[in-house]
Amino acid sequence: MQSNKKIWFLSVVLAAVFAMPVCAEEEMIDDVEFVEYEEVEDTSADAVENYDVSGSLFQQITDLEQEKVLMQLEKERAQLDLELDRLAAEKIKLHMEIDTLSGRAEQQQQEFEMERAKLENEAARLELERERMLSEEVDEEPVARVARNTSSDEGAPEEDVINVADNYRLVNVFGAGAQLQATVQDLATGQNKRLSVGKKLDGLTVKSISLDEGVVFVSDGGAIQNLNVSGGK
Repeated sequence: MQSNKKIWFLSVVLAAVFAMPVCAEEEMIDDVEFVEYEEVEDTSADAVENYDVSGSLFQQITDLEQEKVLMQLEKERAQLDLELDRLAAEKIKLHMEIDTLSGRAEQQQQEFEMERAKLENEAARLELERERMLSEEVDEEPVARVARNTSSDEGAPEEDVINVADNYRLVNVFGAGAQLQATVQDLATGQNKRLSVGKKLDGLTVKSISLDEGVVFVSDGGAIQNLNVSGGK
């Protein structure tokens, strides 16, 4: 029993003896590592502080990026200048159009005033002509009354009746019922004329139109003439 206690005690002593150098070595390693870390930190700080970026890859990349940005800004500035030039040209063009429209409006106003003056002069001339004709009618009325009295005393002259068949021929009759119309042709010119009831032709009034009798004319004196396909009577 005592031998076991001795063995256990020796083991503890040996363990303590061997453990002391190990702990000392670990403490030394920690001190060395701390010193080395501080030295590395100081070296890094000095390197960062004394680092010269000129000519380095980072500086070249930074310069290229700045050049790209400057080129983009120059390009945008050139586009902005072009846009400003275009707006200035549009402004000049707009002012020119406004001036043109203003000049055209003034010209149209002058033309309108001239046309109105012409119409006023024409109206005044027609008014003078009407007054002159009225005055002539007033002056000629007694003479006309005397002439009518003289002709009534001497008897009415015979009516000069034009034979419509000598100047026209009936081309056709068309329509229905009371809406019948006729086409006659001028023998001298070959021109066609359309007739309906009530219209006049060479002083003769169309009295009636029918398919059987053709066109019946009446003169101011009451003379009746007929124009059909076979001629007038």
